[in-house]
Amino acid sequence: MPEKSTATLGELIDRAWRLVTPGERRILGITGPPGAGKSTAAAAVGEALGEDAVLVPMDGFHLADAELRRLGRRDRKGAADTFDAAGFAALLRRLRDQGEQNVYAPVFRRDVEEPIAGAISVPASVPLVVTEGNYLLADGPWAPVRGLLDEVWFLDTEEPLRLDRLIRRHEQFGKPPAAARAWATGSDQRNADLIGRTRARADLIVRIVTDGLSSVTVS
Repeated sequence: MPEKSTATLGELIDRAWRLVTPGERRILGITGPPGAGKSTAAAAVGEALGEDAVLVPMDGFHLADAELRRLGRRDRKGAADTFDAAGFAALLRRLRDQGEQNVYAPVFRRDVEEPIAGAISVPASVPLVVTEGNYLLADGPWAPVRGLLDEVWFLDTEEPLRLDRLIRRHEQFGKPPAAARAWATGSDQRNADLIGRTRARADLIVRIVTDGLSSVTVS
């Protein structure tokens, strides 16, 4: 079961620092439903750790829109089967091995809604990789991922805040307000329900009660 305690953001950063061991490679996962604040949390950790950490988001393994259309899945982009789960696990294995001088990882560009290969460089000297994404604790083709992560934090954000963030994000990237709400409460909500059922597999449950990360607890 996840650890139960309370923590400030600063204490979470200290916890991430404890994963840093020079000469070794460790991977911290940050997960939670859409709109929980995963990217914000990962960026905060990355900024605090500086050259000792590199961010490698799971979203770089989105299938391209052309492939989603071929598979008939474009209308639920973001669901667990609209990613290359095996490819993501393979990248984590390469990162854990640390035998290569440099590993390149893809990134997802929201402005074009497509993954871009080779966009993130991970030098062998970096001791901590921070990855964030929806399905780090999921079953099926995602199951190998959990065993490749040294620690996983689950962001459990208050539902009205999470939904508001998600709708605003969809609007920011081009969806009209009605379409943004429909996507957030439809396809995204089904994904959120699935992700919520994985929370017990995390090491920490991070409760976020205000926008941003100014107020967090761990339970």
